Amino acid sequence: MAASSKTPSKGKKPKKKGSAAKVILGVIIAALLALICAMSIYLVVYLNGLKILTANIDKLDDALGASVIYDADKQEIAKVIKENRENVKFDQFPKQLVDAFVATEDRRFFEHAGVDFWSLGRAVVKDVIARSAVEGGSTITQQLAKNVFLNSDKTFFRKGTEMSIALAIDNKYTKNEILEKYLNRIYFGSQAYGVKAAAKRYFGVIELKDLQLWQIATLAGLPKAPSKYSPISDPEASKDRRAVVLKLMADQGLITEEERAQAAAVDYDPKTQTPVAQSNLFPSFRDYVIKEAYDLYGVTDEQISNGGYKIYTTLNSTAQKAMDKAYTNAKLFQPDGPEQPMQSSMVIIDNASGGIVAMTGGRDYKSGTWNRAYKPRQPGSSFKPLVVYAPAIEKKGYLPTSMLDDTKQEFGKYAPRNYDGQYLGQVDMTYAIKKSKNIPAVWTLSKIGINTGKDFAKQLGITFDENDNNLAMALGGMTKGESPLQMAQAYAAFANNGVYNQGHAILKIEKSDGTIIDYKAEPKKVMSEKTSWYMTQMMKEVVTSGGTGVRADFGRPLAGKTGSTQLDLKGLESHYRDIWFVGYTPQWTGAVWAGFDKTDSKHYIRKNYSDRANMVFSAVMAEAMKGIPVKDFERPSGGKQIEQEKPPVQEKKSVTDLRAGWQNSGVRLSWTAPEGTSAYQVFRKGPGETDFSQLTPSNSTEYMDQTVQPGGTYEYYVVPANGDAAGVQSNVASVNVPGTEPTPTPPNPDDNNGENGNGNNNGNGNGNGTNNGNNNGNNNGNGNGHNNGNGNGNGNPGKDKDKDKDKDKEKNPGNTGGGTGNGGSTGGTASPTPTPTPSEPAGSGTTGSRDGELQPNNG
Repeated sequence: MAASSKTPSKGKKPKKKGSAAKVILGVIIAALLALICAMSIYLVVYLNGLKILTANIDKLDDALGASVIYDADKQEIAKVIKENRENVKFDQFPKQLVDAFVATEDRRFFEHAGVDFWSLGRAVVKDVIARSAVEGGSTITQQLAKNVFLNSDKTFFRKGTEMSIALAIDNKYTKNEILEKYLNRIYFGSQAYGVKAAAKRYFGVIELKDLQLWQIATLAGLPKAPSKYSPISDPEASKDRRAVVLKLMADQGLITEEERAQAAAVDYDPKTQTPVAQSNLFPSFRDYVIKEAYDLYGVTDEQISNGGYKIYTTLNSTAQKAMDKAYTNAKLFQPDGPEQPMQSSMVIIDNASGGIVAMTGGRDYKSGTWNRAYKPRQPGSSFKPLVVYAPAIEKKGYLPTSMLDDTKQEFGKYAPRNYDGQYLGQVDMTYAIKKSKNIPAVWTLSKIGINTGKDFAKQLGITFDENDNNLAMALGGMTKGESPLQMAQAYAAFANNGVYNQGHAILKIEKSDGTIIDYKAEPKKVMSEKTSWYMTQMMKEVVTSGGTGVRADFGRPLAGKTGSTQLDLKGLESHYRDIWFVGYTPQWTGAVWAGFDKTDSKHYIRKNYSDRANMVFSAVMAEAMKGIPVKDFERPSGGKQIEQEKPPVQEKKSVTDLRAGWQNSGVRLSWTAPEGTSAYQVFRKGPGETDFSQLTPSNSTEYMDQTVQPGGTYEYYVVPANGDAAGVQSNVASVNVPGTEPTPTPPNPDDNNGENGNGNNNGNGNGNGTNNGNNNGNNNGNGNGHNNGNGNGNGNPGKDKDKDKDKDKEKNPGNTGGGTGNGGSTGGTASPTPTPTPSEPAGSGTTGSRDGELQPNNG
């Protein structure tokens, strides 16, 4: 029998029992060696940190030195140093205060030895993925080490040094001592150093034990970015940051959900703040420099306050002094309201570089408060050049002489209006800008497309909310708006041959170790020289006689645009919420905003003060530019004068003899056709209505309106259509519709029997008739008929013989010239064009604009 195949081979040797043990021993030895290496590295790192700490131990309590800010001429304008600081002992910190900072900044603070290796590992992974040092992973101890000994560079070498110092600090001091030093020295913004000074600065709280939870959470949110999250300078951002801190505390079981919700809902009251002494020139500019240092270069407020830096800026001290002087002149502003003054802010930018020449954050601005120079407001019509007219020229081939539609119309559900109620049928682009007409701007944006306008404006540094997608943008109707800084840097591109520069205040920062951070300019071509030249030529008209910005003129070559936004309070719609002027010379561009921080029925811009932004601009620029050579705008290569490319102007058709009369069950309109016109738009205003609305178009010279209600007066006008363009608005004809009592039907207006006609707005209103038939009406208004016969004539109010003219006017709203006379055919005369009341309910958009122009956004 054959041997079994399962029999072991005699040549195979059994495994040795000691091989597994050798593997285990090797692993242990490797682990020990790794541990020894790690301990050695740790010891080296710790000893390095201990050496640095020992050599600089006094820096834990004392600042390195003041940082100095210089103007463009390298003259010192401010020192940044710890001026407002109060130290307290750890036992004076409420437990909830400590909990808030630990929960927000370093939740494992009481567990690690100065460095949280778990957090550090997570940060390293993120840095590797991003291929740069993006994640900090810093503990409170590391932040203390960084603020005292190091700069803000995010490099692995700096991170290692920071860790070594943190380990040494943790070994030398207790956790409570570390927290005490941290909370006593960190910068909280608004010149407050340490938590006690911050409590007093923001809330007027002297003893920390009196702090409420919402105040504690607000303070705990500040160290991340004091300027950004200051409740004084930005209450909304501060409240959002506070909510983050409260959620962290709730998630870690330090407060209840009810406590979180209550503390998150509190609104900050700026009246609780404690002012600090002003020890520097130009506080608005100084504060912006500190903000820009962090935003652009990552240099923190704390590092500037004790790092001994030298910061060189673009400030022109002469211009800044001129601005500060003007902002103390009460005559340039509307008188103060009962609770707050009219506010304003202004920025001047150098066209060629984008350097901020001067800046003010408001009247009587205090350091660390609300800097309105970079806070958004509705820009009104000053937005038209950026989102409508410049992109129309640059992207769609329009010219300053291109004819734009100025017919009263609706764009879907959006019904803008011209502020003066006048509609000219067609106007050229230059006239539309000079008079700040609204219909042409909205019509043009509808033709070039919203995205075309937005894409162009974005190249000029303009930012849009996701909801900014309607035609209201043509009139500055935006969700958030734009700031004077954004508007100034955008307009500067027009003066700089279409080259855009980012607005900036810092030229370079020189650190205490000699390291230099330079501003790197990145000019960007955003439009052709031809477009910028055309825009300048058109906006020069704004500041000439008849333009909306004539009071901004200060005797130098100047171009610019006015802007204003509607006051959307019932009964006050003819007044303003915001007013603007943005203008530029060949050298500098300035943007002025004026209004109230909180607009209400007691605080708004009255229409007789609507020119204040223009006046502020003129006063500041006239003084600021003394000594700057006067020069004119230079026509770029290839640029042409506007009149050289003027296209043929289409003749504007007009109806001058519109007649209206009651016939059977409706109002019959008739008129004479202008040559070459076969279509008409018909508009009506009924009893109690404040504005005209469009009826069904007509293709003949007659129209029957059978939708009127018994009783009351109806007014009508027509606009001829001329191809794709509209003509000029006709005269207004009015008719009294009978009540419920039967009324004899007047003869046909085509017969020689007379008809209702309109008299002029004076005591003896004469119609355009031929054979002077008298129409004796109320208030001595006389109309004229053509041929002898009897007819009824309605005229506009004649001269009021009463002293109380307003009262009489209410009694006689526009049909007081009627009477009987001998005449045949109608004496039809044109009455003055009506001025619709600029009040209209807003729709789904945001507030639009008016330069004098109230503009609701219905789209």
